[in-house]
Amino acid sequence: MAQGIIIAGTHSGCGKTTVTLGLLAALQKKGLKIQSFKTGPDFIDAGLHKIITGRPSRNLDLWMCNEDYVRDCFFKNSLDADIAVIEGVMGMYDGDFSTAYLASFLDLPVVLVVDAYGMAESAGAVVKGFVEFTHSPITGVVFNRVASDKHFERLKSSVNGVAVLGYLPRDLDFEIPHRHLGLAVAEENPITDETFNRLSEAVLKYIDVDDILRKTAASGLPDFMPSALPVFQPSALRIAVAYDKAFCFYYEDNLDMLRDLGAEIIKFSPISDLGIPDKADCVYIGGGYPEIYAKELSENRSMLKSVNDWANAGRPMYAECGGLMYLSQGIYDFDRNFYKMADVLPFETQMKKGRSRLGYREITLKEDCILGKKNSIMRGHEFHYSEIVKSAEEGTVPDLRTSPSVIPGEVVESGLSPSLGIKITDRIYSVRDGSGKHIQDEGYVFKNILASYVHIHFGSNPDIADNFARFIKEN
Repeated sequence: MAQGIIIAGTHSGCGKTTVTLGLLAALQKKGLKIQSFKTGPDFIDAGLHKIITGRPSRNLDLWMCNEDYVRDCFFKNSLDADIAVIEGVMGMYDGDFSTAYLASFLDLPVVLVVDAYGMAESAGAVVKGFVEFTHSPITGVVFNRVASDKHFERLKSSVNGVAVLGYLPRDLDFEIPHRHLGLAVAEENPITDETFNRLSEAVLKYIDVDDILRKTAASGLPDFMPSALPVFQPSALRIAVAYDKAFCFYYEDNLDMLRDLGAEIIKFSPISDLGIPDKADCVYIGGGYPEIYAKELSENRSMLKSVNDWANAGRPMYAECGGLMYLSQGIYDFDRNFYKMADVLPFETQMKKGRSRLGYREITLKEDCILGKKNSIMRGHEFHYSEIVKSAEEGTVPDLRTSPSVIPGEVVESGLSPSLGIKITDRIYSVRDGSGKHIQDEGYVFKNILASYVHIHFGSNPDIADNFARFIKEN
């Protein structure tokens, strides 16, 4: 029976990820088998967890997925672990489905991370406020960016009613490289084994890990009783999943749900492989950083031709966010350099200096597609710095003041494969944001291709994986 703990924070940037990674590394050093989770939709933190634990980290998101699914995901994946560690999101109480809400839902204790930079006794007031804000499950506090032992003693003396478990020093030489979407991804190997070892040693030295384990012992998880989820017929399918430094944003649960149907997941690299794997039945291109690796992707002409030929042949293909960018005519990077892509979709994409879209999305299908039948509802999220722009002459940067986003109803022809000209009105997603407000329709379809900026979590609708498999077999 596993034990569980949630690492929460006072705010974004307080050190939750650093403390979580350090605790995972310290527990690993103690010889424990760990299952990690990430609260909310974030891919990047979950990927960093996997570097340490060697196990896929799972997202627990009560907005995207229903309560039964989240509970099943947590208990099922914790069954063979000694301890489950969940990294929170934003500040502990932020959002309708906050870290505090998840802690209460799963009945797990919380360790609160407090950024102590520029504070001493005032930290006690901060902790008191977090503990008393609701019936909080906070059982311990860890301070981050502490200047000295004397500073820590002042911080510790100010806290009453909850255990102070330790701290991480301000001069700790640990930093995860950042990009515009957040931290660098695990596939880029942003942190060396030596650095992780140094972080784990700091956690073992300055934080009472044994006390954390004692607190989690009181949270032994009950025997797992899975919900009555649909049972589907197995299908012998091979799904080629683009996976490398450019494309690595996937919910592991999506892939697992396809595996549960009998699908074989075959990973390939659009950067380095020559083409789509032989005998694949479908191509799945997730999100990531194609704009960072646009030059390498553009230079792999063999792969681009393979993807374009696949689309021309009308074979099934599903792409999200970075995958949509890869299927476009090309990408303008942050410096306005243009790189040709697979030329499947009849538009280009352009990186912006500021964020383009961020938030939860609820999708209603206006037509049948690979994800489901007309009127099916599913949920996901959107986070990107790029946008779709009209096709322009090669080497010319679109001026968004005179070349706005693709006009609904306009037919735009693709240069490499003219047969792929489509009406941009063929957007089959009716989209609402997390508050229920209708926003711009999405979901570009041509033949058996579906591409969108929205990352769909298959756990949001139990029929998605089965529809995915059925669509492939029928097409």
